[in-house]
Order: sequence, then structure tokens, then C-alpha cells
Amino acid sequence: MPSVDGSPSMGTGSEAADSALPEEMQPPKPPGQHAVTVLWSFGKFLATLLPVYLAGYFGFSISLVLFGLMVYIGWKHSRNEKVMRLRSAMYLLENERAYTTARAFMSKQELPPWVNFPDVEKVEWMNKILQQAWPFVGQYLEKLLVETIAPAIRASNTHLQTLSFTKVNLGEKAMKVVGVKAHTEHDKRQVLLDLYVSYAGDVEINVEIKKYFCKAGVNGIQLHGKLRVILEPLIGDVPLVGAITMFFIRRPKLDINWTGLTNMLDIPGLNAMSDTMIMDAIASYLVLPNRLTIPLVADLHVAQLRSPLPRGVVRIHLLEAEELTAKDTVIKGIIDGKSDPYAVLRVGTQTFTSHTVDSNLNPQWREMFEVIVHEVPGQELEVEVFDKDQNQDDFLGRVKMDLDVVHRARVLDEWLKLKDVTSGSIHLRLEWLSLLSSADRLSEVIQRNRNMTCKTGDPPSAAILSVYLDRAQDLPRKKGNKDPSPMVQLSVQDTTKESRICYLTSDPVWEDAFTFYIQDPRKQELDIHVKDDDRALSLGSLTIPLTRLLASPDLSMDQWFQLDISGRIYINAVLRVLYLNEDASLASPVSPHPPSPGAGHGDGGTTSEVAPREVGGAPKPVPTRPQQTTPDSDFASEGVLRIHLVEASNLIAKDNFIGGMVKGKSDPYVKIRVAGVTFRSHTIKENLNPSWNELYEIILTQLPGQEIQFELFDKDLDQDDFLGRFKLNLRDIISTQFTDEWYTLNDVKSGRVHLVMEWLPTVSESARLNQILQYQAQQQYQNKAVPSAAVLFVYLERAHGLPLKKNGKEPKVGAEISLRAMSYKTKVCERSTSPRWDEAFHFLVRDPKEELLIVKLSHSWGQAMGTVVLPLREVLSEQGLVLDRWLNLNGALPESQILLRATLKMLNTQLAVCPSGVSSDTTGEGSEERDHVIHRRDTEPNLRHRSPLSQLRGDDGGEDVRSRVKPIEILPLSTCVSSLRGGQSPGQVKLQIGYSTEENRLFITVLSCRGLPACGSAKDSSDPYVSFILLPDKNRTTKRKTITKKRDLNPEFNERFDFDFTLEECMQRRLDLTVKNNVSFMSRERELIGKLQLDLDQIDLENGDTQWYDLVEETN
Repeated sequence: MPSVDGSPSMGTGSEAADSALPEEMQPPKPPGQHAVTVLWSFGKFLATLLPVYLAGYFGFSISLVLFGLMVYIGWKHSRNEKVMRLRSAMYLLENERAYTTARAFMSKQELPPWVNFPDVEKVEWMNKILQQAWPFVGQYLEKLLVETIAPAIRASNTHLQTLSFTKVNLGEKAMKVVGVKAHTEHDKRQVLLDLYVSYAGDVEINVEIKKYFCKAGVNGIQLHGKLRVILEPLIGDVPLVGAITMFFIRRPKLDINWTGLTNMLDIPGLNAMSDTMIMDAIASYLVLPNRLTIPLVADLHVAQLRSPLPRGVVRIHLLEAEELTAKDTVIKGIIDGKSDPYAVLRVGTQTFTSHTVDSNLNPQWREMFEVIVHEVPGQELEVEVFDKDQNQDDFLGRVKMDLDVVHRARVLDEWLKLKDVTSGSIHLRLEWLSLLSSADRLSEVIQRNRNMTCKTGDPPSAAILSVYLDRAQDLPRKKGNKDPSPMVQLSVQDTTKESRICYLTSDPVWEDAFTFYIQDPRKQELDIHVKDDDRALSLGSLTIPLTRLLASPDLSMDQWFQLDISGRIYINAVLRVLYLNEDASLASPVSPHPPSPGAGHGDGGTTSEVAPREVGGAPKPVPTRPQQTTPDSDFASEGVLRIHLVEASNLIAKDNFIGGMVKGKSDPYVKIRVAGVTFRSHTIKENLNPSWNELYEIILTQLPGQEIQFELFDKDLDQDDFLGRFKLNLRDIISTQFTDEWYTLNDVKSGRVHLVMEWLPTVSESARLNQILQYQAQQQYQNKAVPSAAVLFVYLERAHGLPLKKNGKEPKVGAEISLRAMSYKTKVCERSTSPRWDEAFHFLVRDPKEELLIVKLSHSWGQAMGTVVLPLREVLSEQGLVLDRWLNLNGALPESQILLRATLKMLNTQLAVCPSGVSSDTTGEGSEERDHVIHRRDTEPNLRHRSPLSQLRGDDGGEDVRSRVKPIEILPLSTCVSSLRGGQSPGQVKLQIGYSTEENRLFITVLSCRGLPACGSAKDSSDPYVSFILLPDKNRTTKRKTITKKRDLNPEFNERFDFDFTLEECMQRRLDLTVKNNVSFMSRERELIGKLQLDLDQIDLENGDTQWYDLVEETN
């Protein structure tokens, strides 16, 4: 390809002067020069015609010639433009003062930073130093390229063994610093400088590979950008600064003038690709979040400087736009059309693209994006809007905002006018999420995120995980005792990131940093895989549950970790909870919403509360809003019935064989019906004396005539068989408040059921909360129920000042009130911006210190009208545990509010104060009485037991002896049973069970066991393994088994098993799991250690569940 190096504009001054003289005054030319010129012109003409001749000679299509001509013209045009840009930049730097003076009053945007901004200073002394030292910088660069880089390149590849740098010249144009801005107001332990760097140099570097006769090089470079330099930490000793850190906040502008073979990179299409690749290489070292750190003193923690924690996270809500420019016009613009807008958001190297809204000049996106902010001030949010087209997308405007504004305001909800276009505005809501080093607010953050309704591919994050991968030691060698080239893959859920490769070493040093968004750290893990550079050979792996970080101080771990194969790895992992400060008031918009034509009442505008006037002109009095609710007198008068289904005995056998000649067993379960609500227990396979140990709670009103119905059935494949029933009167339970009885089944020959029932009145005493929570935490039930600590009564009366719909009509508003998984919906009011509901609801509350009440308003259960999130700890702080006032709505107008009463009442359970016995002088008597009670429960099931309340008094019911008793720790039922058996417990198993909706697959992970009994011949160990099957499974195709762990009573398996089931099929399955001791066929050692049966319909499969399960011994 021809070169432009010999263009006429590059001729010398003498040649130009000679050509300007008249022909008769020009000096005579040397002999033969004229002939050479003619021959050269003739050769160029032949070279031009040669491609046409060759195409015709070989029969090629003329289109190839035309294509080659187009490529050459495009290359020539791109090349000339690049040369002109380089010359213009050089001229500007050399004549900056004259250029500034000439253009000062023409365009303020073209002024350099030191002129335009008073806080940016000019540093000519620094430029003089750079100019003076530039030749020596060139000498150092030449030495570096020739003596260090070239030998490394030649050794890396056999094809590059003849590579050499034939010329290295930095030229005479030195880099310039056109302005410096110092930031000293943020941190007194550092100095932060912003250097506006500009380089338009005549650098010339040529490379040659003699083996292939290839020559390439660079002849001129432009580089412009803002370089941030941080001097930290400041120390009280020479050199006063511990280290220098530098990086570009945004990608600098780069332009390279190629020569030789690399001229090909100037071909249209390739030039953009090559510039992007070079900028990506620069960004991987010098553009945020990457930093170059140069330590100046010893014993400095460089990792914290090279990869510091982010300043925060900005959650960007891309809501909508208005009055965009129509680009899809018809008949060359005579008829206006529409646009197909989409938005591109950029913060540093983070880029996001919204979906496209077809044919709409007022699009609504309603999307959410999260960006990590490393530096404020400095980092900017840039939003560009484009019209989607088949060939090239049209520009619809852009906006920029420094994220320091969001940092100061915490929440910004603004309409911003699009720049560089005639019309258009975009609506953004920006939220600054602070990084908390404590997990106290984690549950509140996760609950808030679950209630977000933005259209987004990724759910909102509750935390971020920052991982600094430092180094590894003693990695295994490859075959042939060769050193590996290790790299690391770090994964959190579906996100995987890779480190750089350290070649040929068993002790690699990566010093790479990674950041992950975390949705729920209680359920997610960090997987680390060390591999060879081919990604096939594993050198070791490690899994760190994020719960370990939650349990560690400051939510961080900085230590060595052992890999599973061999070697160890050093990792610094830091978890930070993302918290939006609710107390921060919504900042007033910088650019207010553009008023629509005719905005007013009924036309999409908002009405201000101005007092209307009567006909005579006197102002009509405005009715005042009530400041408190007015519920009915019986509001918050309900109580709670707690039913503990313990066990049954002597049930009839329904699964008979050979026409009833051979008696079998039954698969019993219980249905409990009360106040229109039905509870169902899990099914126990083949057992006539089942033990359920399940808890149920329901909020009831004390109405006469209410009954509780219990029915037992035998689970069959076709129709379930009846095993008996009985009914109880609710009034009897309320009057006694506590019953612990065996009840005989009716309509069958035999069978009885053991129930513990308690009526829990509600009291407004927050002092009892800790005592109730302590009792609650000690209870364990087979259905994973947690006893409630309180009841929340909610009365939603009305709303005020709600926004109108976009068409100007008033909305039809309904409210959804939710707490945890329970939610209620009000009626939908007729069209009004001040609807009134007057409806009451109630919720069971496990822990008022942690839970949130959420009220969502919407138009006909569609368009959102606002949300209120009320932490129950605010109700706890109110007098009488009653909160009754107007609450502001989020995501609505500033004046939008709802009037609500929230009343919290504690459940007055007597079991939380149940005594262990009397004082030391009556210990024997108390123990004898308790033994007698247990004996009566086992031998006289039809007799009522005395209530624990009666045990607090003497036999005559006289003096209350509660002052003489001392409280005890109330143990779970499983603990009591194990103590009656001599203290031998089968142990526990930890399982992770969930369902992947993306893969339509059920997964069960057997993690570990603990507390297993010794079953081996050594009497102090076992060889455990886990086996399970998903019932019903006639062909045993779902049977799975883990590996055996030798001589381990607390084995860790970490084995995952997948099953291709639909979610509906999973809900019909039951997990039948056994932990066994691996014994030989002839051994007399005990094989079965413990069992677990678990119905999958009792687990939240879509969100997954990880917990410990108690093993039980095999029963007949």
C-alpha cells in the first residue's frame, strides 16, 4: 500500500522557494533529472492501471476492483485526517497563548481548563521541567525497549526471534500539563491532584522482523485526558508521602499515526477496532477501577492503595423521557414521524443499554441499573439517547452529571434537559447507597429490594463483595514436573471473573481486585478455582460461604486459605451492605419537570392546595384533614390460638395385604380446620404411632360457637382413607388458656392424638419482648415453624394528594399491605386522588425488631402510585406500641401521604415464664412432681394434665409461689427426647435445597453432618455416608448416595445432585434421607445412624433453603 510520507506538504523550505521563482530565473537542473521525473510519473500511471489489467486477465469481476479502490480511498482519507489532527494539535500546543487570545470571545467551550475554571491552575514551571528532561526520558525509553522488552518478545515466540527496534525517538514535543486542580477538602491524610494532560508528539518508533521482511511503526501520537494523582498516606518522615497512585478517571482520547505494515490499521473499520483494543489495554492498567501505585517507603500495605473499597454505589432509575426529536421522518422530513429511543448510560468503564421503545417520543423505560463509584468528586454519569435504526442509530441528546452531587444529596429525582438537540428531557432517579460494615440492617435491605418493581434483568443488590486476590504458594506442578501458568476464576452465583495469568510459576502473585454484586449474602458463596492457563487443568479450588463474612468482625477476612488439592492462597475479602439513607430528604430537582401545555387540573398537572373562593370573593374555609385514624372499638382485640400437634398412637392400619389377611401400616397425616382456615401436617410413612411435632398459629376473634375440627387420614395413591376425627370448642380452650391432652378419635375403633394448645391474649408490654424472643429461639418444630412474638394490627383509613394518571384522569387506587410472605389487598376506590378505605388487617410477627410493614398503592393493581416502608422497630419506640399518623409516600408527589394506624401487641405466652421447680429447699419435691406429670402423660393418656399455671400455685390455689421459683432454659422437644434416651442423639445434617427456574431443575446439596454417634469398631468414630431418595419413586431412579468419609463424626460432603423435575412435580415429592455407617456385609456394627423425612412442599424452593436438620432414630 502506498505511503503518504512523501507528500508535497512535507517538502523543505528551499524546494518551495525554488518552485516559486519564475521559470527563466530557476537554476538549471542536473542532467537526467527531468528524465527520471517523467519515468516516475509513467510508472505511477502503470501501477494505477495494473489492477484493472490483472482483473481482466484473470477474469475477475470488476466489483473487486471497485471494492479495492473504495478501500484505498477510505484509507487515504482516514490517513490524511489523522495527519491533519496531529499537526493541528502540535500547532495548538506551540501557540496556545495566541490561539486562546484569538478565540477567547468566540467560544467559551474551547478555552483550556486553566482559563475557564478559577480552581484549575496553570503550571508552566512543570512543563519547562518536562521539556528539559524529555530527551533523557527518550533515552530511558529506548534502553527499556531495546534491552528489556525486545528480548522478552523474542523469547515468547519462535516466529518473533528476529524482532528488533530499529528506531526509537520520542521527538522534540514533550508532554504538557495544561492545568492542575488540587482537592484537599475531603481527606486530611492525602493530597489529591487532577492533572489535565495533553500530548501531541512527533514520536517515531520502528519495529522490524527480518525473518518475514516486515516493518511497522508509529509516527506521531495524540493523548488527552484527566490524570488523577493521589499522594497518600502523608507521613511524618522523609519523603513525607508513602506512595503515589495515578489513574485516568475516564478513558483518555488517543490517536496514533501508523507507518509500515501497520498502515493497514488505518483502513475504515479496522481503525476503530484497533483504537478500541489499544484503549482497552491502557484501561486495564490506568483507567478506573485500575490504578498504578508506586510505593515510596517500605512496609506499606500496597493492596489497600491499589484496590481500595469503593466510595459507594449509585442506583440509577431510568424512568422516562419527553418531547424527543422525531428522526424517523417521511418524504425527506415533510411529514414528521416518530423515533425508536433507547438510552446508553456510562460511568467510567461501566456501560449499560436500555431496551428500545418503538415509535414513541415520550418513552417509558422504568429500568434500574447499579454502578460502583470509586472516586468522588470526579466520576460522571453520562446518559446518551439514540434512535434505533437498521443502518446507523440517530443521536437524540445527552446529559452529564458529576456523581458528587448524588453523594451529597443522597437521593435525586430530576428531569434533565437533553443537550446538543433542540428538544427533549429525561427523567432520572439517582440513589446513593452507602457501604455499611455491619449486618444489622441486612434483613431490612433485602426486604426492601424484594418490593422493588423496576424492569431490570438483575435484581437489586443488597451488598457488594470486594475480593483482592494477592498470591498463592506451593501450587501443584504439571505432568513432567513442569511449572504451571496459574490463573484464578472467581464466581458468585452466575457471575464469573478471571485474573491475569502468571506464567511458569508455582508461587504466582496476581494482585488483582474484583467486585461482585450480592443479592442475599446469607445464601450465596464465593467459588475460587485455580487453573492452568488452558482452563482445563485444575490446580485447586475453594468455596467460601458468605455467611462466614457475616459472622466475622467488620465483615472482612484477610488471611491464607488452604486449597483442596495442595497449596494455599491469600485473599482479602470484604463485604459491605448497601444502605439507602431513609432520612435523606429528596433533593429539589436542578432541572424541574418541563411543564406540559395546558397543565392543570384534569390535564396531567398537579393541583396546589389553594383556598377556593366563594362567589362573593371571600375565601371558603378549607376543611382540615384528621390527624389520627378512627377505627372501630373492637380494633386490635383478637387473640392467637397456638396448636402444637405432637403425636398420635394406636392408629388403625389401612394398608392391608391379601384382602386384609396380612396387617400392614398406615401413612397418617392430620387436617386441622378452624375459622375457615385449613392446616395440613406432613405425612409419616408406615407408622401407627406417628410423631409430628408441628406448630400452627392463627389469629381469632372470640366469637361464640367456634369449633376446631381435627381429621386424620391415611395417604394413598388414589383416595386417602379415613383414620378418625374429633372436635374441640374454642371457648373451652380460651377459658383454660392452656391444655396438654390426649384426645380419643371418633368414628374409628382405636386411635388418639396428643395436642398442646394455648390461647395467647395480646398485651401492650414491650418489656416482655426479649423474654418471649428467648423462648421462641429455643423451640424447634418439624414444619420449621417459628412461634410468633407479637401481633401487628393495621388500620388503613385514607390517602391524600395522590398523583393523577398520565392522561389527566384521577386514579382508581387500591392498597396492598404486606409483612414477610403475608399480604392483604384493600378494595379499589372510585376515581379520586384522596381515596378512603377504612379497612383493618392483622399479621403474626416473629421479631418486631427486624421486620418491615410495606404498603403499596397502585391504580387498579397496575400503575404504581407510591410505597411506604415502615420498620416495626419504629412502632416499638412509640408510646403504648401504637403509631397513628400521616406517612409520606415514596415514588409519588411530595404531598402524597396515607393515614395509618399500626398497633403492636405482644403474645402473652405462659410457657416463656414456666418454672423449672422451686428453690433449693424444695428441689426434690419439684422434681418428684415433674416426674409424676411425665408418667401420667405416658400411662394415662385420657386424663387431663395440670396446666403450668396451676403448678405456679399451691394445691389449694392459695399463695402464689412464683416469687420462689427460678426460670429455666426451655429445651426443644428433640433435646428432651434425646435426654430421655440417655443423651445419645443421632446428630444433624446440613442440606441446601432449591429449584433453578432457568434450568428447570431441582438441586439438593448435601453439605455436611455434625454430632454423629460413634458406630465403628474403634468405638470413637464412624465411616458415614448419606443416601436419599425422592418419594414416591417406584423404580428408585432418584436414589443418590455420597462418598464415604472415613473415621469422621463431623464429615463435610459438599456434593450436589440435580433432578429434572418441574416445580409442580417437586412440590409432590418427599425427601427420604438416611445417614449410614459404611460396614462390611458380615459386620455386626450398626449401619443406620439416623433418618430424615422432609416434604418438599414445605420449603421455599424458588428462593432456596440452607439449614441444619435433626436426624431421628429409626422407629417402628
